[in-house]
Amino acid sequence: MSLETTESIYSNLAIDSETADKLFLEARTANTFSDEAVSDEALDTIYELTKMGPTMMNNQPLRITWVKSQEAREAVVAHMMEGNRAKSLAAPSLAVLSYDADWHEQFSEFFPHAPERKAMFDEDAVMRAEIAKNNAWMQAGYFIMAVRAAGLHAGPMGGFNPAGVDTVVNAGKAHHSFLIVNVGTPGENPWFDRLPRLDAGIATSSI
Repeated sequence: MSLETTESIYSNLAIDSETADKLFLEARTANTFSDEAVSDEALDTIYELTKMGPTMMNNQPLRITWVKSQEAREAVVAHMMEGNRAKSLAAPSLAVLSYDADWHEQFSEFFPHAPERKAMFDEDAVMRAEIAKNNAWMQAGYFIMAVRAAGLHAGPMGGFNPAGVDTVVNAGKAHHSFLIVNVGTPGENPWFDRLPRLDAGIATSSI
C-alpha cells in the first residue's frame, strides 16, 4: 500500500491513525508467541467486545472455549495438522471457536421483544445449522478484531479435524468447532512477509 493511499485512508476515518494501524493496516497474523501470559481479564474483555458485533436477528451462535489446562491443550493439538501443533502448544492462550447449532434456545435472551419468533427455527435443524455457521464466522471476525483491540495478536488456523476437537471441547453439546486461534504477544520472528491484497477494482463494484 502506497504512502499516498495510506494517508487518504487516514483522512477519511473517524478513528485515529494509530488505532487504524493496530486494528487493520499494520495488524498481522502472529506465527510465534512470547511466553508472556494473557490474563483472564483480557480474555473477558475480548468476549465483551466480540459479542457487540451485529448478526442476523442479534443471534449469537459463537461459543469460545479457552483451552487452559495442558492436558486439554495437548488433546486439542493432537487433532491439528502437524505443521500447526508446535505453534498452538507454545501460544500463551488457545481458543477453540465453535458454533452452537441450537442457538435459537436463547431466543428470549437475545431477542426479548419478540421471543415467539423462536418457533421459526424449531423444526428445521439444517437451516439452524447454516444460520449458526454463517453468523459464527462473522463473529469470528469480530473476535480477531477484539484480540487486536486488547493489544494482543491472533493466529487463526483451520487445518484440524473438527470431529476430533469436538470430542475434547464439545462433548455432549450441539457445538461444532470451526476455527482455532492462538492469542498472545508476538515472539521471535513472528511475521511472514505480508501477502498482497486484491485491488478495489477487482473486489468492489457499483450498480
